[in-house]
Amino acid sequence: MSDPVLRPAYPVRTERLLLRPLTGKDVDALLAYRSIPEVCRYVPFHPMTREVIHDRLATQWANTELTDEGQHLTLGIEVAATGELIGDVILFWHSRLHGTGEIGYVVHPDHGGHGYVTEAAREMLRLGFEELRLHRVIARIDERNEPSARLARRLGMRQEARLVRNEWFKGEWSTELDFAMLADEWFANR
Repeated sequence: MSDPVLRPAYPVRTERLLLRPLTGKDVDALLAYRSIPEVCRYVPFHPMTREVIHDRLATQWANTELTDEGQHLTLGIEVAATGELIGDVILFWHSRLHGTGEIGYVVHPDHGGHGYVTEAAREMLRLGFEELRLHRVIARIDERNEPSARLARRLGMRQEARLVRNEWFKGEWSTELDFAMLADEWFANR
């Protein structure tokens, strides 16, 4: 069996969405939600400026495939019916030996509550398990971010840990909830 790699054919289509690499045309849409303090409250970035977004597009978000551990893939969430970019999802490849990865997600608040992020995150799990052949995928969530924890549960991820005040995060101690899913659980629920 060849070594796993992830080279999706873009856009990756779901029922209502197109998941695709971010481009310079997305700057205004990215700024519209990644600059909102409340959106950034529980995630590992601060409200972004246009300059930060341009820099990320040229560096961290430029990757369109996963060929080795330590890499990550960020894809924009576009509503297929409207062409509007409403958020983004990420898949990290942590370890080739252990077959581990992690997902994350962020959405414009105007588009929350419609199941878009659940649909996009479910597709990232599919890419991780079915195409990259990961063994285990986690999601690490600030305990105060209840909508994100509910989303992980909707995906079928199991809460495995509650790490009390384990990280100094944005000027305060935060409690982390760790969720996980194994490949055999993913395939059993397909």
